Amino acid sequence: MTTSETVAAAMADAAAAWLDTLDDDRLATARGDGPSGDAGSDAERRRWFYTPTDHGGLTLHAQTPVQQQRAMRLVASGLSEAGYATVATVMGLENVLDRAQDWPTRPHRERFRDPALYHLRIFGDPGARTWGWRFGGHHVSVNALVVDGRVAAATPCFLGANPATTPLLGGGVARPLGPTEDLAREIVRGLPPELAGVAVLSAGAPPDLVTANRPLVAPGDRPLPTSAIRRESPPGPVDPVEGTEVVALTGAPRGVPASALDDRGRDLLRRLLSAYLDRAPAGVSPAGRYDDDAALDEVHLAWAGSPEAGEPHYHRLQGPRLLLEWDNTQDGADHAHSVWRDPENDFGVDLLDDHHRAFAHR
Repeated sequence: MTTSETVAAAMADAAAAWLDTLDDDRLATARGDGPSGDAGSDAERRRWFYTPTDHGGLTLHAQTPVQQQRAMRLVASGLSEAGYATVATVMGLENVLDRAQDWPTRPHRERFRDPALYHLRIFGDPGARTWGWRFGGHHVSVNALVVDGRVAAATPCFLGANPATTPLLGGGVARPLGPTEDLAREIVRGLPPELAGVAVLSAGAPPDLVTANRPLVAPGDRPLPTSAIRRESPPGPVDPVEGTEVVALTGAPRGVPASALDDRGRDLLRRLLSAYLDRAPAGVSPAGRYDDDAALDEVHLAWAGSPEAGEPHYHRLQGPRLLLEWDNTQDGADHAHSVWRDPENDFGVDLLDDHHRAFAHR
């Protein structure tokens, strides 16, 4: 049994154990249609958010303590140890943010900054050939697809932090996503001028992730207004944020290629890739792919904004089946967003298309 199969089996066990504790009312919210290659019937599974909105599914505060524990066991099955610890920390930051914002209220919600407002939904039957699950809330979106007993997709995978930096007793500081920010900045600041001119797309940073929460990414994507990244947003096309053309996603990667970096820069880049990709368990994470110099050479790093710590900035890494984005511009550059995406197979859509075509001809 491969590691991917081991992870998939752990997911199935955890999902079944959670579902077994739920009554009919909770099950109605906790379950969704199984994954398919049809964009219409699969639309809900492909919806995802990173704002404090309804992510779809059963919230933690609608569950008993035992159910909450089993829900988190499923979440942990889809993450590495460090990935799970980071998700748990990000969720806990809702309490910190609540205090920092002077305990805000909203008429549509009992508690606005709510560490229990995280939603879990199972798509299909964990014992089926094809099934998936999604866990999401403010600054967390974890998605998984299982096909034929192995993890077939683990993206989009979003983590954010607000505040990005929190003081601790004794002079300590909590920065759950700090290494992701610092490693990229260290690479850019170490570039000679001729390479820095290639890496830096703009002196100003975009206000958010270029790909936003789109189900699938495509060349030309630009940041969307925050008001559009909510379930309750009006349907229909949304105009991207004005003035962001310079950082728009392109089919051919922009920025400095890893092949142009010196040994130190390449080492830092591998560590930066791991900071994103090792959110997933070993055997699911593709980080090991970049041990191969040829694979690493195809990765490009682009930057926008100031390279000085504490200033608004953005970076992305792009290569074959790879798109990683970071943005820390809001709230005085103390509000970080980051996402790992597979432009060819987010939500496993490519694999599902192939899978369903194959079975249709049997």
